Parts: sequence; structure tokens; C-alpha cells
Amino acid sequence: MGITSRNVTPVTTSFDGRAIANYILDQCDAHGRTITNLALQKIVYFCHVWSLIKLGKPLVKHKFEAWQHGPVLQYLYQEFKDYDRNPIIARATALDFNTGKRVVATCDFDEATANLLDTIIEFYSQLTAGYLVELSHASGGPLDRVWNHGGKINPGMKIDNDEIVAFYSKAVSQLGIQ
Repeated sequence: MGITSRNVTPVTTSFDGRAIANYILDQCDAHGRTITNLALQKIVYFCHVWSLIKLGKPLVKHKFEAWQHGPVLQYLYQEFKDYDRNPIIARATALDFNTGKRVVATCDFDEATANLLDTIIEFYSQLTAGYLVELSHASGGPLDRVWNHGGKINPGMKIDNDEIVAFYSKAVSQLGIQ
């Protein structure tokens, strides 16, 4: 496709989920893998999870919402919903505040973030969308706790980063992951 969304520079802030999604799509394209909207949402989520755990910082500046099929960035869903179950071939755009035009969303990562993302994308992009949904629905996990709270299911129920860290940190220590 010729679009690149990675430049490695020292940046410590969180990113727009559209830019993370584009980076994932670029990496999948480079490895000959196709990806659907459902799978993309889960891979963005797991990149965020592992950034919180391994780097101690949120990757995505927005909170994920608890939806029936897992954690979702609503604006990212809107960006790619027309693809339904088909492979995504476009890239997400964002408003360029200098020009007022929509441009392909890109990221500038520090080296540690870029290396972590490459590892996470390589692993999770080989899994089926259904399996990614299963992983995101882990019993007692952040999504499970928000979705199955015993009350009314409401659009926009947010998954808190502290819940993500508490659950996945415990899982990491139980599995002995370094």
C-alpha cells in the first residue's frame, strides 16, 4: 500500500487509537496478513494492555468501551464498520488541525514502544478474531467485570486502565512472564 505510519522518535504520550490501528494494519500488510474490524479492535486493546503492563503507560489516550464482542474504541469501530467481516484495506484518518483536512493518522514511537508493538502485533495478528474475542472476555477480566456488572448494559461503559493493570499484572505473575 505504500503508507507508513511509524517513525521512531522519543515520545512519551498516549496515542490516538486510529494511529495505532494504522500501524497494526501496516504491520499485518507487511507480513501478508489480513485483518477484520473485530480482530483489529482486539489487537489495539492488547497492545494497550501490554503497554500498561510492560511500559507502565497507556498506549491509547482514550478509554475502551465494553461491548458484546469485547473492548472497543467506538470511534475506531465507526472508522472501519463498513468492512464488517471483510479485510480492512484502507487506513483511518484524523483531522489535521493545521489544514482542516483529514489525513492518514500516524504515530511517532519511542524505541521501547515500537519494539513492544512489533512483538504484540506479531503474536496477536496470527490468532483468529473469534479467539481474540475469547481472550478479551477472560473470566474476571476487565471486560467481564464491566460487562457483567449485574446492572443494565449501557452504551459507553468504560474499561478502566487500573482494572486492566490489576488483572493482567496478576496473570503475568501467575504465568511467570518476564
